[in-house]
Amino acid sequence: MTQYLLSIYQPDGPAPEPEVLEKIMRELQAVNEEMQAAGVWVFAAGLHPPETATVLKASSGDVLVTDGPYIEVKEHLGGFTVIEADDLDAALHWARKVAKVLEPLAIEVRPSQG
Repeated sequence: MTQYLLSIYQPDGPAPEPEVLEKIMRELQAVNEEMQAAGVWVFAAGLHPPETATVLKASSGDVLVTDGPYIEVKEHLGGFTVIEADDLDAALHWARKVAKVLEPLAIEVRPSQG
């Protein structure tokens, strides 16, 4: 089985109102539990906002450390799930379920190497 990263991209800006976010989180938890029951779920996590990031970049033997995201963009990685699936079609099956819960956010599916 191959591990796949389901990356969740969200627009910059404030999070949804608590009553909206609570419903989304309940539905997402239900999909996570379904993936666990199916034996494909490996790990999932939400991330703090991009302004909490620290970026390190090596150049000419030195390492520059900066606060905040590496680049300014209109959207950022908000969370991810790692699953194990037989093939891309199986991974896409689970990504569709996540995408329906998180509509209109984009879900990127990418196989891991090795």
